[in-house]
Amino acid sequence: MSLFQAIDTASSGLTAERLRMDVISDNLANVNSTRTEEGGPYRRKIVTFEPRQKDKSFFPSLAHGDISTINAGQGVRVTGIEEAEGEFRHIYEPEHPDANDEGYVLKPNIDPAKEMVDMITASRAYEANVTSISTAKKMFNEALNIAR
Repeated sequence: MSLFQAIDTASSGLTAERLRMDVISDNLANVNSTRTEEGGPYRRKIVTFEPRQKDKSFFPSLAHGDISTINAGQGVRVTGIEEAEGEFRHIYEPEHPDANDEGYVLKPNIDPAKEMVDMITASRAYEANVTSISTAKKMFNEALNIAR
């Protein structure tokens, strides 16, 4: 893996985690949205990832002793933003304009505590990718210093 490939791999993680943070922020902002353009309450969104390339794997290459073909990492890509399945919350608020005949309002299927945990996880993954880029840059500078 070259230095620039390491930076490219980590930068793909930065981009993916930033999008994940944006989606989590959107979920938190809409935790009480009872009306959407499609009708009904807001539905929680989740981001799905996959590796950028799946052509070579580390373990089969290692098993055959051919380490020159090892694809140590190509990064990650976002495959989509999907609406999460799950029941809407039924909250008793008879004075709410969207309340049904029994006085219940359908609220989004968002758990703020879970969203905050997801946000912390995305933030830590982002920090790990920043550290990875910083380390790669330091290694490159050290290699240049050795050549002097």
